[in-house]
Amino acid sequence: MKLSIRNFTSGIFPVPSNRQFAEMPVENGPRKRVADFIADIRKQYAEKKKNLSPNDKKYRPSPIWYFFVTVFLVLLVQNFLGRSHVEIISYSQFKSLVKKDLINDLVIRETTIDGNLKAAAVKEIFTPEKLKEMSPDVLARKTRVPFLTVKVEDPSLTAELEAAKIPFSGEVTSNWLPTILSWVVPVGLFFLLWSYLGRKIGSASGGLMQIGKSKAKVYIEKKTGVTFADVAGIDEAEEEVAEVVGFLKDPDKYQRLGGRIPKGVLIVGPPGTGKTLLARAVAGEAGVPFFSLTGSDFVEMFVGVGAARVRDLFMQAVKSAPSIIFIDELDAIGKARGVSMLTGNDEREQTLNQLLAEMDGFDPNQGVIIMAATNRPEILDAALLRPGRFDRQILVDRPDIKGRTKILQLHAKKVKLSADLDLAVVAAKTPGFVGADLANIVNEAALLAARQDKESIDMAEFDEAIERVVAGLQKRSHVINPKEKKTVAYHESGHALVAELVPGADPVSKISIIPRGIAALGYTTQLPTEDRYLMTRSELLARIDVLLGGRVAEEIVFGDISTGAQNDLQRATEIARTMITQFGMSEKLGLASLEGPRHATFLMVPTQSPREYSEETARLIDAEVKQILSEAHTKARDILLAHRAALEELAKLLLEKEVVDRPALQAILKVRSIDSMKEKKRVADIHGSEAVLPSAEKD
Repeated sequence: MKLSIRNFTSGIFPVPSNRQFAEMPVENGPRKRVADFIADIRKQYAEKKKNLSPNDKKYRPSPIWYFFVTVFLVLLVQNFLGRSHVEIISYSQFKSLVKKDLINDLVIRETTIDGNLKAAAVKEIFTPEKLKEMSPDVLARKTRVPFLTVKVEDPSLTAELEAAKIPFSGEVTSNWLPTILSWVVPVGLFFLLWSYLGRKIGSASGGLMQIGKSKAKVYIEKKTGVTFADVAGIDEAEEEVAEVVGFLKDPDKYQRLGGRIPKGVLIVGPPGTGKTLLARAVAGEAGVPFFSLTGSDFVEMFVGVGAARVRDLFMQAVKSAPSIIFIDELDAIGKARGVSMLTGNDEREQTLNQLLAEMDGFDPNQGVIIMAATNRPEILDAALLRPGRFDRQILVDRPDIKGRTKILQLHAKKVKLSADLDLAVVAAKTPGFVGADLANIVNEAALLAARQDKESIDMAEFDEAIERVVAGLQKRSHVINPKEKKTVAYHESGHALVAELVPGADPVSKISIIPRGIAALGYTTQLPTEDRYLMTRSELLARIDVLLGGRVAEEIVFGDISTGAQNDLQRATEIARTMITQFGMSEKLGLASLEGPRHATFLMVPTQSPREYSEETARLIDAEVKQILSEAHTKARDILLAHRAALEELAKLLLEKEVVDRPALQAILKVRSIDSMKEKKRVADIHGSEAVLPSAEKD
């Protein structure tokens, strides 16, 4: 009877089937566990690398750091693994061991003595704690122990060693290789570090050797994406720069009568009027290389770099002729030289000198035209503005009502307006606004309409957008106590009533006691009926009357005054002083202009002009300013006292609704149309600022 081992054992032990055997868990051995651990680490690293952000993926350790780490590791290996442990003993211990014949051999060097101790010397020099830590081979006297001691001048040492029959020898150490390495290795490391830092610092500009290269951005043909179709509201300036395009496309047309192409075109104007946009439109229309950069691109910490970049810029432009060079913010390098010795900048002046030389050095008939833009022409160097360099100066001023309408129509193409919206009305509400302001208004109106889930933009969104730009963001959550709210209501009511009842003042469009912006607890907006470029003395006095109306209303109603009129008083004082010192509107001081402009031409930046009048004249100026403000205060007080009922009614309406528009104000004053206001102004112009005011009953 044959019985297989499997059948025999199955009767005693239950043997699993092949499937069960395959499904049985197998205990991993040490090698398997290590392999799984490494595989798990690789998997985690791959997942981490996959989930890295783009900025993290860009980071790679520099090869120079690998070099430093390798050198450090080699030194560690040499220090800890490359040599055996040497026991350092004192010279007195060394002498004692010599006398006891416990030294096997030694070598006498220039500054040290080293050798090997006999095994019996171990218990002589080591403590019991140290002996417990030592190797059993040493304790069993199977291994010699190396030692080292500092050499001391001892003439009898040689005799003692000979008497003890200890083998010794002398050795002179050569130090030329360590000396050379101590000089070469640091220099090499510094050279590698300098090369690495040089590549990193100069990477943005192509390396340290490229620091003098121009940073101009080159636009070919219509890569700017802007043409004259994208410019509106500055027709005269557009015609002037359009002629520049003609110079480049058909120079023979302008040179056939002996004329020459202008070398430079300087575009000046307030911020936001479209100077840079106009230059980019020239690039889009000309179809020639357009080198665009700002004045600050020439300024560097190294003297001479700016001049080198100017030379390189003109060299590139001449090679690419016909071409256009556009320098934005020219005042960064074109500031007048020698104005202040305390703030001199050799780098800026050298850059300006090089720019002047380059503008004189090239032939305009080559087809290279320089365009520049600035909003501070008054500080530019006179040599830069003379004919032959910047032959033309183009003013891009604030647009009038027609220009604002065209600009709004241009920006409104990108948004969806309601059918009954008239952009001319919006333009009438934005006197003094520049193109950037109007673009911002259109964008804000679109965002407000989208926030309210509207299908199109209507006038309400434009009104709110205008107020946002003028006064700031509305702060309805700003909590004001009832007393202060009442003070603000009467203050703004005083402004509004004086503005409506004083001849020569602009009509009121809206009154609000909702806080806006940084510090405005309320505001009264006035809109002129038309664009104005000149102001008469009576109109300036009317502005002062309106500014003091809020302070006077507080005095009449509360018998006290608050800090809310701080900005009103500042503006009223500035108008009065300007009338006297600049406009010659004082009878006592006559027609003399005593001070220069208090602000820059296009920027509202205060300027300081030297005082060129005596102390007596200064006292007269202060007295005249005080008299103008006092007369305006009296006039505003008489108006508000004569219309006290209207003041109370308007303040009550403001406290109830927080916002009062023009129709509600007209209903209170019984002034039904704009025509009657214009008639009142016409009568005031005929009879002067002392015209008799209509009473509330007559209104």
